[in-house]
Formats: sequence, structure tokens, C-alpha cells
Amino acid sequence: MKIAFVGSEVYPFAKTGGLGDVLGSLPKAIHKLDNDVKVFMPKYSCVDHDRYDLSYCWSIGEIPVRVYGKTHKINVYTTYLPNSTVDVYFIDYPPFYGRPLLYTNDADEDERFILFQKAVIESMQKMKWIPDVIHCNDWQTGLIPLYIKDNYSWDRMLDKTATLLSIHNIGYQGRFPKETLYKAEVRPQLFYENGPIEVWGSFCFLKTGIMYSDVISTVSETYAKEVTTSAYGEGLEGVLRHRINDFYGILNGVDYLVWNPETDKHIPFHYSKDDLNGKHKNKEYLLKSVHLPIKKDVPLIGIISRLVAQKGFDTFQDAVGELMKRNAQWVILGSGEERFEDLFRSLSYAFPDKVYTYLGFNNELSHLIEAGADMFLMPSRYEPCGLNQIYSLRYGTVPVVRRTGGLADTVLDWHEYLHRGFDTGTGFSFNHQNSEAIVSTLDRAIGTYNYKDAWNKIIQNGMSKEYSWEISAEKYMELYKKAVKNRKG
Repeated sequence: MKIAFVGSEVYPFAKTGGLGDVLGSLPKAIHKLDNDVKVFMPKYSCVDHDRYDLSYCWSIGEIPVRVYGKTHKINVYTTYLPNSTVDVYFIDYPPFYGRPLLYTNDADEDERFILFQKAVIESMQKMKWIPDVIHCNDWQTGLIPLYIKDNYSWDRMLDKTATLLSIHNIGYQGRFPKETLYKAEVRPQLFYENGPIEVWGSFCFLKTGIMYSDVISTVSETYAKEVTTSAYGEGLEGVLRHRINDFYGILNGVDYLVWNPETDKHIPFHYSKDDLNGKHKNKEYLLKSVHLPIKKDVPLIGIISRLVAQKGFDTFQDAVGELMKRNAQWVILGSGEERFEDLFRSLSYAFPDKVYTYLGFNNELSHLIEAGADMFLMPSRYEPCGLNQIYSLRYGTVPVVRRTGGLADTVLDWHEYLHRGFDTGTGFSFNHQNSEAIVSTLDRAIGTYNYKDAWNKIIQNGMSKEYSWEISAEKYMELYKKAVKNRKG
């Protein structure tokens, strides 16, 4: 099949979150299944021409693309996804994409991504490369399914092109004033209360994608169920229920070439589930590096996160007085809301023998925390997929998580499964978003840590789990076939 991936960020060229990781990895896994794959993204100012060996697409040349009645002349550059032969095409228009940030609050944010979506379609037309499926991602590509079926329906070559829309976080929807209709050249007749593109008086790019794509997916099975409820759906639960027969959850994979304790270039000691000696050495190395005392039989708890309320740190803040009474040490890496940065900074000052905080981004330290910590805490309010809990499983670092989204799909509570008669648990989880739940669950984890046979069994269970992109890619292939079938129907 011919598969086009379209998204606003692709690792390693530009990334702010999990979307970038997906589009940096999934296309390669789909390509390995004997598909013709191309990736499209904007050419932001952060995309390094020389480092990634970008070249100008003379075969495409300059393309005039109209937005709000004005013609913008765009160009296209290309290179490969690293360690692959997958083509990446960059839509180049410096007035829109040459800004310091990938996403802005500028008045023309709608125009930036209208131009991008039209330019992708017109680049395909110019190349005469018409995909079987266009895999759209999040609101920045939500108009493409409508464009294919309406604005560009004059091009009979697109008659059989199907679309799949992946929702990576339903909280980001691309809502704009009604006037954006005219910028996008979308028929005004489609805009009415509870219509296919309208949400609470706004023109919603994500809803448009949900309504007009042939298949919809999101990044875990549990999150797919959650977003059809009012608690998690952010106002789009009704439209997702309307499309429920075409809506699927597929867990994101991870790149085990990067996240593997047997080969990780960022950690001093390698190890495997058959020989954990290197893990114990990494813990000592980490403690020395962050100037925390080495205390035998005291668990080290890691946190790597955006420090925001979505990740549950308001609830953590409520619990912190009790948590600091526990016999445990903490290493925190992240940045975010000022109130949470202040919280962790103050904990480091108040408990210098128990807490170390690094505010900011540090890739090497993130790998070292995964390898050296005994537990990993993720108390998220919601988590569409989550990756760190999957890294933690592979690194023998026992996850302690709130049971939501991808966390629920990947972490099996040790005591819950013991009660069922199985010793197959891989971590500890809680349901309720309150301080008591966090404290009691960490108490269970710390208590189990002192029973080494049980703890080692949990580690072995987690390190045996497999969440590779190859597994996810096979599932996406089934969705692509369904999308093509739906398009024909």
C-alpha cells in the first residue's frame, strides 16, 4: 500500500511531545511491512538543513496555495527519516513556519495549518503520488479528510484515497472562530449548531477530522473508551460515540533500539532480566551523581514528567507531607507550572538526603533515572498512552501509576492479580485521583520492595513485556485496510 503520514511534528526534526515520537517511528515500522511510505511536516526554523541533509524538491518546484483568498508560494524540501529510506517532505513557507515555536497563539494560527494541509495535498498531486491512505494526526491535519472528499473531489485520482485520523490528545482540538471557514474555503453550509464541523459556536478542526475520516484511532484501548465519556471527551464524546464503529485504540510502541538496558549508550552499566547486577550499579552511580546518600534497602523513586496538573501533580502536592515521612528517596526531572517547580525545588532544600530535583530537560539523566530507580511514579489525571511506564517496565523499574489511558493498558497491579491467583503483576496502580490513593499505593509498593522474591518477580514480569512498534504497525495495517474498505463503501 501507499501510506502518507501527515503531522505537525516528527522526531528528530521537531518535537514537543508524543506525536513527534510516533511519527518518527511508526512510518519506519509500516515501511518494513513492504509499504510505500512518505511523511509530511512543516519546515520549522528549528529543522537543521545541514544536519539532516535536506534537499530542494525540483520535481515539485514552487506551488501556489490559496488561503483566505491570498496565494502563498510554498516550496518543498526532502530527506529521509534517520536509519531508514522513508522520505520526509517539509512544507516550506518561512512567514508561517519560521517562528521560534512550533505552535503559537498568533492570530493566524488557523492559517498556518490550513496552508500546511492544502500544501500536502497539492504536493502529492504535483508528484503524481496518490496514496491509498492518508494517516492524519491531531487537529493540525483534521481538515484533510474533508478536503479529500469535498474541496479536492474534482481530482478523480483522489477518489479512492482513504483517510485515518489519529487522536493523540483530545484536549487539543483546533477550535477557531466561524470566520476561519472562509480562510479554509470550507462550505458555510456545513457550519450549524451540532453540525459536522461546529463545536459550541467554533469551527473545530478535530471534529471535522472525526466526522469525515474513514477510520479514527487513538493511542490506547482504554483512552479510546474514556474519551467517549463526558469526563474525558472534552465536548467531543458525542461525535466519537456517533463514529464508534470506526473508532479504535492502538497502543503506541517504543523504540527498543533507544530504550534498552542491554545497549543504552546513556547508562554506565548494561544489564538484562537475566542479570540485574548492572541495575544495582546504576542505582549507586545515580545516587552519587545527584549527591544523595547510598542507603541499602531504601527504594529510589523516579519521576520524569511535565510538571503540570494533567500529570496529577496537584494531587501529589496534597500527598507530599505524608510521602516525605516514608523511607524512600526521590529523583525528579522535568519542568512545567511554576507552582510545581517551586514544590520540587523546596523539597530538595527541605530534604537534601531524600530528594533531588533537576528542573529542565536532560536526556542522559532521563535514561539514568530509568535505569537506576527502583520505582517510577506517574499519578496522571489522564494519559492517552504514556511512554515512561513502558520504558520503566523494560528497565526493571516498577511503575506506580493511576489507572487511566495507556497506563491502565500496560501496568498490571501486583496485588490485584495475586488476589486472582496470578503472580503476573508488573507494577502498582490506583483508581481514585486523591492523595490517599497515591499514599496507600506507594505504601503497598514500598512494603513489597522489602520482600525481594516478590519484587524480583515483578521486575521479571515487566522486563518480559513487549511493546514494540512492530506490534503496533501490524494493527495499523488492519485499520488501513478497513479505511480503504470504508472509502469504497
